[in-house]
Amino acid sequence: REHDPGYEGRLRKLLQTTTLVLARSESLLARLRELGCPEEKLRMNRTGIPLEAFPFRQREAPADGAWRLVQACRLIEKKGLDDALHAFAGFLKRHPGSTFTIAGEGPLQGELERLAGELGVARQVRFAGFLKGPELCALYQEAHLFLHPSRMTADQNQEGVPNSMLEAMATGLPVVATLHGGIPEGQTGLLVAERDREGLQAALEGLAQAPGRWAEMSRAAAADMAANFESRAQIARLEGCYEEALARGRG
Repeated sequence: REHDPGYEGRLRKLLQTTTLVLARSESLLARLRELGCPEEKLRMNRTGIPLEAFPFRQREAPADGAWRLVQACRLIEKKGLDDALHAFAGFLKRHPGSTFTIAGEGPLQGELERLAGELGVARQVRFAGFLKGPELCALYQEAHLFLHPSRMTADQNQEGVPNSMLEAMATGLPVVATLHGGIPEGQTGLLVAERDREGLQAALEGLAQAPGRWAEMSRAAAADMAANFESRAQIARLEGCYEEALARGRG
């Protein structure tokens, strides 16, 4: 926090005095270690996904080559939406019937709409705005690929594990994303370096050209969510952390 020079010092002190420290990804646990948090205080607290709200749907690859891509997020820099638009524009040359839906709101919407126009893909890109759970689930279930090329920003703002990505995977959407934050901790998906637009496009095209692999990734994505991010299991783990903290306090 460049505007708050004393922030890191206060955070380091807090990490020494608090009872337990929870993080939602291995990457954030590593950062807490760098800040001096004692190892015995650290606990993993992964996001819980209500699988009943985002059920798996068996998909078929589009016979006409009209792939439906989606990204859901705040329209801010770290989500890499400009990289996503560039990759989609390249993908569209081989798959001209494809579409890209961006669900979410944020300060970059106008800039992104202009970029879509400059790239010549404005008619194939839809800005859907903020969608509530059932609407978002419906969007995922009608899509074929989830794109989320997150990146580190100048102020070191980074992702844990994006909720929207987990919800999309629960429905069986294969993911094309970046080696960023906690994203690589998922067990399925194709990952490229941050800001690698050509790599993103190549990953999308690779899946479109290998429908068997795409279908396998779909099933694996849903299985990963059920095994590692199911909400009831994560709530039970969180309650266990509360009970441990209470016991330590009484001690």
